[in-house]
Amino acid sequence: MENIILVVHLILAICLIGVVLLQRSEGGGLGLGGGGGGVMSGRQAATALGKLTWAFAIAFLATSITLTIIAAQNSAGSSVLDRIGGGTASEAGDSPALPPASDLLPPITGDAPLLPPRAD
Repeated sequence: MENIILVVHLILAICLIGVVLLQRSEGGGLGLGGGGGGVMSGRQAATALGKLTWAFAIAFLATSITLTIIAAQNSAGSSVLDRIGGGTASEAGDSPALPPASDLLPPITGDAPLLPPRAD
């Protein structure tokens, strides 16, 4: 179901881009700039491309919200640590066991000098 909505979402995005690019760019899209709509009228007549743009935009937002809800439902109750195989500290009862400090340090060799000899 999620894949079908995702494909529809991508098709809507491409259609929305195409419809916006097909419209004339006179600066009248937001009611700004000059246009032949009237002497002082800020509102222009709705064209078929304008209505189609609104329809694609509303459908795009609806699929976005739907995909967000589906993703939230899929991730509810699980964490990244559960997927890896480790548990959380609350499941173990106390803090997780750490390796000893000697395992975290690099190996020490006894025959190597700590500093190179100085050439004075």
